[in-house]
Amino acid sequence: LEQFDDPLVKILLAAAVISTGTAILEKEGEASFGISDFVEPLVILTILILNAIVGVWQEHNAESALEALKDLTPSTARVYRDGKVDPEFLARDIVPGDIVDIQVGDMIPADIRVLRLKTTTLGIEQMSLTGESATVRKESTPISQVDAEIQLKTNMVFAGTVCSNGYMTGVVQATGMHTEIGKVQAAVQG
Repeated sequence: LEQFDDPLVKILLAAAVISTGTAILEKEGEASFGISDFVEPLVILTILILNAIVGVWQEHNAESALEALKDLTPSTARVYRDGKVDPEFLARDIVPGDIVDIQVGDMIPADIRVLRLKTTTLGIEQMSLTGESATVRKESTPISQVDAEIQLKTNMVFAGTVCSNGYMTGVVQATGMHTEIGKVQAAVQG
């Protein structure tokens, strides 16, 4: 029903009603009505029903995509608070500036800049964000370009991606809808 709550749809519904009324008035006094007398209103109603079906289908797909994006966020992370590591810190409570430890198998809870590698290499699976099937190597060396593309940000790990090898400590740069995956989610909602 929400699909019919649109000014253009209401105008087309009014046109269908007027067309039906016109057909009835033209046939006034005749014994019977045929389907051919109501072709215009039937075509308009058919188009509006098909439009509503497509609209519902698109909304369902968008909602499914949003649910899938929400599943890309872990529930807990290892965060430094009060001078010690809290291994079960709720990911939703992470804020920019928090120091976080990431190791093999961890889902990244926020966009994090690599401060220090605790192993010789760090690999991140970024397929959920960039579509890259290969593991992306990360390092702690700062990049010179401020507005670099995601693939060029070798000193950043992104929310919703997974650590495939290595161990690191980093500082949270963005959380929630301010992360790169959050921007994708906002684009899907918009």
